[in-house]
Amino acid sequence: MRKLYDVDCDGNCAGCASANPDGTCGASGGGIEKCKPNASTKIKKIIGVVSGKGGVGKSFVTSLIASYLNKEGKKVGILDGDIVGPSIPKAFNIHSAAYGNAEKLIVPAKTESGIKLISTNMMLEHEDDPIIWRGSLVSSLLKQFYTDVAWGELDVLLIDMPPGTSDVTLTAFQSLPLDGIVIVTSPQDLVSLIVKKAINMAKMMNIPILGAVENMSYVLCPKCENKIEIYGPSKLDSFSKETGVEPLARLPIKEGTSALIDNGRVEEVSLDEIKPVIEKINDLRK
Repeated sequence: MRKLYDVDCDGNCAGCASANPDGTCGASGGGIEKCKPNASTKIKKIIGVVSGKGGVGKSFVTSLIASYLNKEGKKVGILDGDIVGPSIPKAFNIHSAAYGNAEKLIVPAKTESGIKLISTNMMLEHEDDPIIWRGSLVSSLLKQFYTDVAWGELDVLLIDMPPGTSDVTLTAFQSLPLDGIVIVTSPQDLVSLIVKKAINMAKMMNIPILGAVENMSYVLCPKCENKIEIYGPSKLDSFSKETGVEPLARLPIKEGTSALIDNGRVEEVSLDEIKPVIEKINDLRK
């Protein structure tokens, strides 16, 4: 017997009171209707970037993927789903406030290279104001960022998912029509343990997992170019064997990257190690 979202689950869907008429799992959100975009929005692919834990560079990986897709000529948007801890606008030097258009839709900001994005930071009087909301309000805004934003035509919408496996992540998995997710982890065992929870949650809810990225995997010595694994040996291969998630990329800690992000110039970051992730997203059939 296992617990699945407040339901005791023994794997017998046929005899479960939470089962949907079509046999899907009602406890995992299988019968919840996905949110639909507004009439002006047409999105080809929606990709979530997930870690299950804060502090591993999920927002950085989201920004990096967006920048590389944009450089290929793709029309890209970022939905900053980390509602109470948004960091995407600062990375792209976005400080403007959100506003509505004639259709009463929220107009997303545009980065210097044309990436569209929306974030709660764009709705605060002061960027350092805290967001002291209950989970239901946070979940509702997450859905509104998809349904009520004038995204227009996009090749890819990236969702910087909230950390953890709480009700907000549950809302995202249940309500947003995700075509796949990219898992972000780092070499530490503790991080891997927590990220596995997010992977298991995605599997239980039938969310496709495209693969895993190990961030902060090593430092490249500027003198000898040796890889220095300051957080210990890479766990990506063993992590992938344990979880069945394809290993896609090991991202190094590169000198100058933090300074570029702090100055809102994340689009200038060059880490070609992310290219296998870009290829995976491009190859995704829609």
